[in-house]
Amino acid sequence: MPEATTRTHEETAMTDVLIVGYGPVGQVAAILLAQRGLTVRVVEKWQTPYSMPRAVSYDGEASRILAACGLADRLDDVTELSGEYTWKNGFGRTLLHVKVAEDGPTGWPDSISFYQPGLEDRLAERGRALPGVEVHRGLEVTDLTDHGDRVDVTAVDGDGTTHTFTASWVLGCDGANSFVRRWLGATVTDLGFGYDWLVCDVVLNEPHEFKPNNLQICDPARPRTAVSAGPDHRRWEFMRVPGETLEEFRSEASAWRLLGLFDITPDTARLDRYGVYTTQACYADTWRSGRVFLAGDAAHVMPPFLGQGMSSGFRDVVNLAWKLDLVHRGVADATLLDTYEAERRAHVQHAIRMSIDSGTVICETDQKKAAGRDAVMLAALRRRTQQRHARSLREAIVDGVLRRDPDGSPAPHAGTPAVQGRVTVGDRTGRFDEVVGTGFVLLTRGPVALDPDATAFLDSLGTRRVTVRPADSDAVPVPGDATAPTDVVDLDGVHLAWLADANADAVLVRPDFYVFGVAAGPDGPATLVDDLRRQVAARALHP
Repeated sequence: MPEATTRTHEETAMTDVLIVGYGPVGQVAAILLAQRGLTVRVVEKWQTPYSMPRAVSYDGEASRILAACGLADRLDDVTELSGEYTWKNGFGRTLLHVKVAEDGPTGWPDSISFYQPGLEDRLAERGRALPGVEVHRGLEVTDLTDHGDRVDVTAVDGDGTTHTFTASWVLGCDGANSFVRRWLGATVTDLGFGYDWLVCDVVLNEPHEFKPNNLQICDPARPRTAVSAGPDHRRWEFMRVPGETLEEFRSEASAWRLLGLFDITPDTARLDRYGVYTTQACYADTWRSGRVFLAGDAAHVMPPFLGQGMSSGFRDVVNLAWKLDLVHRGVADATLLDTYEAERRAHVQHAIRMSIDSGTVICETDQKKAAGRDAVMLAALRRRTQQRHARSLREAIVDGVLRRDPDGSPAPHAGTPAVQGRVTVGDRTGRFDEVVGTGFVLLTRGPVALDPDATAFLDSLGTRRVTVRPADSDAVPVPGDATAPTDVVDLDGVHLAWLADANADAVLVRPDFYVFGVAAGPDGPATLVDDLRRQVAARALHP
């Protein structure tokens, strides 16, 4: 009997970035990189996209990132406003009630409910429209070799044929069971928050309006959830309680029995999917080795109670994309990429801890402890001292590419998320990003004098220089050319109020919509630019 032979297919073309995994985070990464002119190859294990939803909500920062991907007007049929979000106890008393803002500080709703297969369809369509994106499905990555100046990626298809690809960088967006993370040898910090939940994705036979649209029932006898999963889709989730076996809990009969708590029956709805998942709260201790990076669930997994898993993955890749772009173009040295893990890991740890805090309240099954929780929350509700539920988790970055005080700590307002309002330029009116564009933005109250070196540096970054005017300004702004500052009218006063609150005349915003720094006085803008140049361009001059 002849020996089996291994078929090998060699891909000779060098790719700027190879992405392992093509879920929403990998898709957003591919788009953001390709829009900047980088070539992107994607290797995805599964031949076809997963047909069922996993995530069901994302926040205002994620909406802003999706808009930057060119999807601002392409998601209406797969998304809806999250609307009201209410927590009740087992007796039906309201413990917490939030009306989610429809126009948050990002310029987008604070929370959107969505149908994930529909979102992935739109992202894939956008990726196909970009010439720099090439997707290979049905290939499982089995090895990586980092040569220092490039990475070889080995993958195997369903026929057993080995494929080899070469890229300048590799980004692992391959989920919680990430091969890329295992290849890195990254240890994982597990915060030990594990509960079994039965997830039921349901399509109702007839339209029904739910009030509230999103509901948590903090019942120690059976914690449970009812939320939107996008237009015409709903999700119910039920926690496994002590004394209940996993075998009986995960059955279809159990799903229908528990759905009956909400009057959902086989006569009124179709059960598209049911299955048990176990909550996790963990993050990789290493997000980068050489030319290989982790993002999304490959780098972190968190409880679902604040809808931050996918949103955090989007923040990962929008952070990394602009840094890879600068390094690829030679504007910055590769050491800039060291700031990716420093910035994102601390940021996502906050999201995980906040998600655990919410889950701890929801998942309580001890009757006495639940009664104490209820008493505290009801008293706070009566006193109107409850704070608005922080679904967007607009947390600041505390390390990395930021303006700093003399002691090395971030300067005031550095690292905070940038606001977005409506503006007018010429005959165009809309959200700031749509009208002005994305990338680095130097926003000032008035004209700015910069020396030629500073101007050239900003131009090398592709910076938008913007002078903001009040809505009652006599001057009519007109679009500037590619190198001149653009005057914009701040229709709702959002940006001018932001500058006033910061006591600033200028703010320099990074391409991931976080503030590099603010400054006051006539020399403030030049100081900001010089500081950024020391942190970015100087790396290329003095690696």
